[in-house]
Amino acid sequence: MTTVVSGLTSGAVLLTASGAARAALPVGAAAKPNLLIIHTDEHNFRTLGCYRALLPKSEAFIWGDGIAVQTPNIDSLARRGAICDRFYAASPVCTPSRASFLTGLYPQNTGAAANEMPMLDTVVTFAEVLRRNGYATGYAGKWHVDGPARPGWTPTRQFGFTDNRYMYNRGHWKQLEDTPSGPAVKARNANGAPTYAIAGADEKSFTTDFLADKAVAFIHAHQQEPFCFMLAIPDPHDPNTVRPPYDTMFTNFNFHLPSSANGKGIMKNMPRYFGMVKCIDDNVGKILDALRTAGVLDNTIVIFTSDHGEMAGEHSLINKGYPFEASARIPFVIAYPGKISPGTVIHKALDTVDFKPTILSLLGLPRDEHDEGRDASVLFLTGKAPPDWQNVVFSRNAYGHWLMAVSSRYKFVVYPDQNPCLFDLEHDPLEMDNIFAMPRSREPVRELARALTDYARKFKDPYGDQPAMRADLAWAVAGAGPYVPPKREAVATKDKNASDE
Repeated sequence: MTTVVSGLTSGAVLLTASGAARAALPVGAAAKPNLLIIHTDEHNFRTLGCYRALLPKSEAFIWGDGIAVQTPNIDSLARRGAICDRFYAASPVCTPSRASFLTGLYPQNTGAAANEMPMLDTVVTFAEVLRRNGYATGYAGKWHVDGPARPGWTPTRQFGFTDNRYMYNRGHWKQLEDTPSGPAVKARNANGAPTYAIAGADEKSFTTDFLADKAVAFIHAHQQEPFCFMLAIPDPHDPNTVRPPYDTMFTNFNFHLPSSANGKGIMKNMPRYFGMVKCIDDNVGKILDALRTAGVLDNTIVIFTSDHGEMAGEHSLINKGYPFEASARIPFVIAYPGKISPGTVIHKALDTVDFKPTILSLLGLPRDEHDEGRDASVLFLTGKAPPDWQNVVFSRNAYGHWLMAVSSRYKFVVYPDQNPCLFDLEHDPLEMDNIFAMPRSREPVRELARALTDYARKFKDPYGDQPAMRADLAWAVAGAGPYVPPKREAVATKDKNASDE
């Protein structure tokens, strides 16, 4: 049943096209809806008002009572469409997550299972499918699936994004500019090398603003034809700097450590992190205004999502690469006027690998036979899952440190170097109590372990063959009596959060 969201955030704006804007739709446009994806980097879902509205106060304001950044423009998408409250990254690190989102394949099958690994030439992205079906396609912002190139402007392999002039491969550059030879990083050191310097950034050169302006230009250039555009904003990722006035907007907030941190950690970056989120939301508003002005707002599917989360102090951790909710669970909001009922909340577990088959179905296009994700379009269109729906998704660390199965309620994680974990997300949403070994947990452990074993075999995940993980999965599926840990081997100590610049 469709769930209606109410009170998403104070001051949220409901964006609807006027009758005049609807009348301005180009002839034949209604047959092919446009697709606009706004994709951020390292985005904690609790910073969005539409997600806080789904949470009790103790979970919505983990950094202090009432401490929040208002995001009315992103929230408006949830009011106009649907919000997924259990959407996960197939791997909560930049490259593998993006690859799965683009291709409908699990990270280990894209060629880009870890940062700096390029996608295989043979994969077919959703953009390539749309290009073949008459869409004008474009991309601006961080790409990060073309190997080590940094910044790596305008990659030769377009993967369906015909206009990729403003696509760059890596880096969290804070200032960009147009030059006679093409786009470039504006901030440079004395030797001419690009830097992350923020000094001098303004509403034209700051990367979030610069890239959003390119999205606006693309909308106006292609408003008379069906288009697909993906805007990949490299914030709110570190180095946690933002242009004025956003840099001081939240400095008066008294940020507290989340309760799961047990008093350990620092919160000095949170005011600027909030500032980056606010700047993103303001630019989302600018883009929605462009769609309205062009007369195509009601004929455009607008999606807001991210590649992975940010621990932001939970469990005394920062960055990503962990199976915890703050890292692996990501925002996903979609507005599709006339198709998805306003205020829909999807409670079933979804994954980045499900995006491609779902969006192709919503656009009325056939499924790519190579896709490994699920078509969740029925969930969005009716609010109900199909009868054969398996409410479990899978995620993995990019460097072999864990493998996870998660449903709407339970999360099961196996490791090569420590005992498994089971968290009851309904009763322990902050993941502070590992109940794996408790007798009452036997059935959810068995169910998720069986699903994880089937996933590893079907989709050729090599982690399923790691001896300790394989032994733990075998016991979880069929073992009896008290759990006895297997012999564990040392694992590579490569940084779990290896740079995704």
